[in-house]
Order: sequence, then structure tokens, then C-alpha cells
Amino acid sequence: MPSVLVPLAQSCEELEAVTIIDLLRRAGIEVTTAGLQPGPVTASRGVVLVPDTDLDAALSKDYDMVVLPGGLPGADYLNQDPRIIDLVMKMAGEGRYTAAICAAPRVLASAGVLEGRKATSYPGTLDVMDVPGMQYCDQPVVTDGKVVTSRGPGTAMDFALTLIELLAGRGKRDEVEAGLLRG
Repeated sequence: MPSVLVPLAQSCEELEAVTIIDLLRRAGIEVTTAGLQPGPVTASRGVVLVPDTDLDAALSKDYDMVVLPGGLPGADYLNQDPRIIDLVMKMAGEGRYTAAICAAPRVLASAGVLEGRKATSYPGTLDVMDVPGMQYCDQPVVTDGKVVTSRGPGTAMDFALTLIELLAGRGKRDEVEAGLLRG
């Protein structure tokens, strides 16, 4: 079973975080949520999330993918945490998946993962950064190799379904999507 780490920073975007966690778990993917500090995380709209563990404990395991929810200043807290930057660099260097949505793709940029790649983000995040060789795309979800980026809360479901397809195949994605009654 694939395993995914979802780090949760204070003031993250709860719609993105919960959608990612929920849909991946519906697909039978092992998801570990980890707060940057021990204890509950209060998201950007006041929803309180209780992580499975804290980041230091979570980093003792290996994962197939790391997924970074956005929101501000949550994405800034992820970007300022050297453990997150090190994790992203390590996973990319080992050929594992790195994924980020909304303002969190700036973390991938800071870690050097977006150099020479196609990517997207919330408007005003990546499109204003000078990332060598990066091609900014105005699309809901962009996959370039093992790097996946998405635009924001409204694209969170498509983002999570894309992650399911990458980790568990098209059949599992279709199965999860059918249960969502998206139309």
C-alpha cells in the first residue's frame, strides 16, 4: 500500500488538507498527517485539525509521496521549516513524489524541485517567482514527472484524484471518483 505524508502547518487551508487526506484514504492509501509542532493545528478558517503525529516523529518513516496543503500563512510556515525543505529535497532526489497545492508550490521552488519543470499554483505565488527553467501553467493540476502542483481550494478534488491515479492507478481513481457523485 502506498504511503503519503501530509504535513500540517498552523493556518493551512483546511479545504485542501481535508480533501487530500479524505480522498487518499478512500483509495486505501496510508496517509500520515503530521503537525509542524505537537498538538492540534488551527487552519485558516478556524477549523481545528488533529494530526496523527508531529513532524519529528513522522520523519522516522519513509513515504512514497509528500503532499503540501497551501493556505497563508500556512504555506509560509512550511517554507520556513528546514525539515520540510530537507524532506522535499530528499524525496525528489530519491525519485519519489512531491506534491503541493495553492501557495505551497513555493516550498517546492525553494527546495529546487521546480527548476526546469512545468508547474502551477495560486495566482501570485509561482508566476511571480524567478525559478530557473520553470514553465508556469494556468491549469488546475500540473504533473511533470514525479512533481504535482495545483492551483487552490477549488482544484483540491482534482488534485487529490490525480494523486490517487499516480499512486494506485486509474481504476482506483475512477472508483473513488464514482463514489463522490461528481456528475
